[in-house]
Amino acid sequence: MSGRFTAADGTVLAHDDLGPADGPLPPVVLVHGHPFNRTMWQRQAAVLVAAGRRVIVPDLRGYGESGVVPGRTLLADFAGDIAALLDHLGVARAVVGGVSMGGQIAMEFHRSYPGRVAALVLSDTSPAAETEDGKAFRNRLADRLLAEGMDGYADEVIDKMLAPYNVTALPDVAAQVLGMMRGTDPEGAAAALRGRAERPDYRDSLAGARVPVLVVVGADDFYTPVADARGLHELIPGAELVVIEGAGHLPGLERPEAFDEALVRFLARGPGHGWKVAP
Repeated sequence: MSGRFTAADGTVLAHDDLGPADGPLPPVVLVHGHPFNRTMWQRQAAVLVAAGRRVIVPDLRGYGESGVVPGRTLLADFAGDIAALLDHLGVARAVVGGVSMGGQIAMEFHRSYPGRVAALVLSDTSPAAETEDGKAFRNRLADRLLAEGMDGYADEVIDKMLAPYNVTALPDVAAQVLGMMRGTDPEGAAAALRGRAERPDYRDSLAGARVPVLVVVGADDFYTPVADARGLHELIPGAELVVIEGAGHLPGLERPEAFDEALVRFLARGPGHGWKVAP
């Protein structure tokens, strides 16, 4: 079921709340990356609902059907929106997963609200704080998107968002990704870029994680290579790593069968059924 929720600052946030509302297992929250929207998780949401899970999929502020807030949106702002949405829905704890920027938002949620995290799913993402060069790049890109719009940027990065061979081999997926990028409001995208440039380092909080963590990465990810995912995996006590062959930065779209299998297998083990959690 699709819904609307008004944040404390008046921003209207769109979301889907799917599956059983009263099941015994913690709901799964799936957070999209930049510059996408919640439709990127449609397949995973359907698979998890079929497996009996409640799934909550938000459009982040500035993206999709949610309200656009210009200026700067910190990862802490996005995480706060998710916490407020869970309050609105009566959810105390959830499995929180995200891809790319969505994974960093999941890390921020874990850092800020550790008691509300049942498990983490971190796909194609990095825990390190932004470098000075990275800050300058993101702020320049924000200026460019405001001046030029999203189309040129989308065309330039499609073969980095997807593995280059999948841009041609999976034309429907490429069209979906291009459509999400081109359809994003430049003000929302720019605000997120400026906020992401200021992100903190999540390595300390992740190293102290006491919840199960699944790290997923596309074998041919341009932005977060497998070596980076291995570093993230080694940082977190008891974490699981899955490398998806034949995929780039968005394995949930490029190789959904393999991604879904890893996700369902991870969630099916659950507390007391094979999840290894550090003492």
